[in-house]
Amino acid sequence: MITRQVNCGNVLIGGGAPVSVQSMTNVDSRDEAALTRQIDMLADAGCQIVRVAVFDNEAAQVLERVKKKIRVPVVADIHFDYRLAIAAIKAGADKIRINPGNIGDRGRVKAVVEAARERNIPIRVGVNSGSLEKDIIEKYGGVTAEGLSESALRNIKYIEDMDYGNLVVSIKSSDVKMNYEAHKLLRGKTDVPVHIGITEAGTPKNGKIKSAAGLGALLLEGIGDTMRVSLTADPEEEVEFAIDILKNLGLRKSSIDIVSCPTCGRTRIDLQGLACEVERKLAPVEKELQRKGLDGIKVAVMGCAVNGPGEAKEADFGVAGGDGKGLIFAKGEIIKTVKEDSLADELINMIDEHYRSLKQSR
Repeated sequence: MITRQVNCGNVLIGGGAPVSVQSMTNVDSRDEAALTRQIDMLADAGCQIVRVAVFDNEAAQVLERVKKKIRVPVVADIHFDYRLAIAAIKAGADKIRINPGNIGDRGRVKAVVEAARERNIPIRVGVNSGSLEKDIIEKYGGVTAEGLSESALRNIKYIEDMDYGNLVVSIKSSDVKMNYEAHKLLRGKTDVPVHIGITEAGTPKNGKIKSAAGLGALLLEGIGDTMRVSLTADPEEEVEFAIDILKNLGLRKSSIDIVSCPTCGRTRIDLQGLACEVERKLAPVEKELQRKGLDGIKVAVMGCAVNGPGEAKEADFGVAGGDGKGLIFAKGEIIKTVKEDSLADELINMIDEHYRSLKQSR
């Protein structure tokens, strides 16, 4: 289902636009220099929308100054005090995130809606397993997928009844299955763009597993217009992993796709070390390709001849290990045999030569 489209600054959300990547700052929102620096770092990492907690008037004032220095849209994250939502909107926030249930009565929510209407910015209605309405919890006997979906629809209607449809909705649970089922229940019942995430996913190891499973499943179903990977980690790591998810689902163009085999008893080289070395050395190459808009390539790092030029013949370039040596190949054709300690450098040199020849032919 194609959702309606809204603008968050210069980023389109919904309506068939590419899935955008978000993250959230974790420095003190009142520290202007630190906040500006972190937003710039997130933008450099590929973050397209940054959320900032606005928890007092000083934070709102700082946001107004920071907005003049940065190049990505900002979502003001608001809880409890409707006046802070209004202050953040006046400060230049490109979108606000509220939970109508903890903002106050209808008059207060209406005041926030009117402020958003004046600036024509979206309101993200956030629903999560930790803030579900009491009557819905009682109805379903606890936090359930059905309850999360019902709460989301209730809050959407609450604001749409105020004649405001510039909305984004998010349903988040730390339970991957519940999160998936809630979104499936929501699908088809509203065309509001959907922000997806696994809330409180955890440390990088477990959080990435949860996020890959939970967000990957939704994205493969065509659910999700913008996303955040929530980790107890550096926000830049969230962004990088979110982009990796999109690349591996074919939803974000990948300049360099590295495939490598899991190894077996036939392997006679340090394939793990070789694969990591190739990945590390190709990282700056990939950034340069993305910057220049050049076509991507597939690179194979294989442990032996079984998985080498034959099974990896669809790769543009690759290496296959031997006993202290290995093969360099391109499109399934063997180019040369080199010593193990030269495999990575020889592969990178061949890729560099490929792009140099492309540049000369243009």
